Amino acid sequence: MGSEDADPGTVRPGGRTARVRAAVLQAAGDALAERGFAHLDLADVARRAEVGRTTVYRRWGTATALVADLLADMAEQSLPRTETGSLLGDLRANARLVQRTLADPRQGALFKAVIAAAVCEARTAEALHRFYEVRVDEWAPCVQQAVDRGEAPEGTDAHEVIRAVSAPLYYRLLTSDRSLDEAAADRAAEAAATAARAGAYVRAQRAADFPVVRRTTFDRSP
Repeated sequence: MGSEDADPGTVRPGGRTARVRAAVLQAAGDALAERGFAHLDLADVARRAEVGRTTVYRRWGTATALVADLLADMAEQSLPRTETGSLLGDLRANARLVQRTLADPRQGALFKAVIAAAVCEARTAEALHRFYEVRVDEWAPCVQQAVDRGEAPEGTDAHEVIRAVSAPLYYRLLTSDRSLDEAAADRAAEAAATAARAGAYVRAQRAADFPVVRRTTFDRSP
């Protein structure tokens, strides 16, 4: 099976195919940021990328498939985690990376468009979930290292801590016109670090982990 026939995002094409993919994904991101998912048109993307419409239709087929490939590429291109040697330092680095991304005019608008599309389009939602899984998996080891150093209690859910860092930043992006600055990122990191140290993200024990308490029948006779 050739790369042109594979599902979008499942191969790492080289040469001209790689250049075409890069140009199309860049054009798709620009179109999403400018006009939103509802107006994403493959013919317009082809024109922006200066490639043939047939190529775009044959390779991606639908706007949702194109967005799925765009998100896969964004996950692959995202910067690796920063390790500072402390829980707060690592979470602050993560928060500032998210803040810079969302504060960027193009990237912020792009994420708004994709999130809006994911609300009502299942394939886009799946692609968005995969994107965040990749990014959370990348940063979760920082939290586990903090647990190993004794900065957070055993059983801390590293993935939940990383999600807690990003959550207030995305909330501000989607619900407010207030700027996303480094101060907001630092507050998010500090809140997540404080909660993690206090045990707020320790995984709940399963029912099977608790001892069995047998019911006792009391003799109520006088």
